[in-house]
Amino acid sequence: MADRRIEVVGGKKLEGELKIQGAKNSILPLLSGTVLCRGESVLHNCPNLTDADAACRILNCLGCKCRRENGSIIVNSKELPNTDVPPELMQEMRSSIVFLGAIIGRSRYCKLSFPGGCELGPRPINLHLLALRQMGIKIKDEGGYLDCSAPNGIHGARISLSIPSVGATENIVLAAVTAKGVTEINNAAREPEIVDLADFLNKCGAKIAGAGSGTIIIEGVEKLGGAEHAVIPDRIVAATYLCCAAITRGELMLRNIDCSHLSAVIPVLEQMGCSVYPYKDRIYINAKKTLHPPHKIRTSAHPGFPTDAQPMFMALASTLKGTTVFVETIFSNRYRHVPELARLGARISTDDRVAVVEGVNKLTGAAIKATDLRGGAALVTAALYADGLSKITGIEHIDRGYDDIVGNLSAIGATVKSIEN
Repeated sequence: MADRRIEVVGGKKLEGELKIQGAKNSILPLLSGTVLCRGESVLHNCPNLTDADAACRILNCLGCKCRRENGSIIVNSKELPNTDVPPELMQEMRSSIVFLGAIIGRSRYCKLSFPGGCELGPRPINLHLLALRQMGIKIKDEGGYLDCSAPNGIHGARISLSIPSVGATENIVLAAVTAKGVTEINNAAREPEIVDLADFLNKCGAKIAGAGSGTIIIEGVEKLGGAEHAVIPDRIVAATYLCCAAITRGELMLRNIDCSHLSAVIPVLEQMGCSVYPYKDRIYINAKKTLHPPHKIRTSAHPGFPTDAQPMFMALASTLKGTTVFVETIFSNRYRHVPELARLGARISTDDRVAVVEGVNKLTGAAIKATDLRGGAALVTAALYADGLSKITGIEHIDRGYDDIVGNLSAIGATVKSIEN
């Protein structure tokens, strides 16, 4: 594959209207959920992402028939002849671990290697494994592989998570929907993507109650059928484009969103001085006034400020006169974008999970490299403000979560293009 980069000439105010893609963090568990459905499922509003492509390759490897048609993905999982996922597919994305709950829920056996993905610090899957063991699943961890079986079937259990892990919640739900009896998850993750997964599975015949709250109850059913479902809008992509509009002091209308999913993001933008008008399925931002930095941004589990939006807000804060303190509570290595922002002229100091941003009057274009998905989006955001040309490499990370970011930014006035060497 040829080396690719994104080139941005900063200094242009963004103005216009964009339609927001389907959520990356929803499409992956939804695709894994189709493994449980003994029939055909149709997922609409599917973003064109490399992570989604990797999930489709996993489905095809398992023996499902998976194809794309006009923004939708159709999966026929009537047969599931294979239960092992090759290591090279598992290594492509961290979220591949969500196939564990689905495969074991369908076949009562699977063998997976440990997943890959962005290096954001330790993200142990011990919570997943502990919970699944409580449900009668035997798991052997040998040589980098997870050998899982449930020779006596899967049974419901009362599970209390030590932290509201999204991945663990998804895996438990997927394993529990066809288990015997009732499963109760306490301190469950509350993210909108959890609700989306439950809504899809319920359409397929599952009995899940409480998704979006701290307690989820799943009553096991014998089997699931296929269903038709539209993926929810991507709240992190929406937050990214809101930051892009704000950093360029522009104005933007975003369509196909759920403003309730941005409840932690909108107040921060308003504190900065942006005029934000949320509607039912769209949001308008005007950042043409003088903006000022928020005092502190602390990430936390939903409904708190999302860790995935932190890098883009850091890029924005670096252009606002004054000081902003960021406290990252989710991942221990979420500041890998800081040295690259510094190449553009940002003044940011870090100490463990705390970052102090001193706003500057000017950023200058430079050669910078994305090292993870959201950090890459932050570099694009900052480059839109910087004087001159920025050349961003490592964009394979950005491709994991953004459907045609270059085309979208070009459509609202950015001077940006994708270059292949």
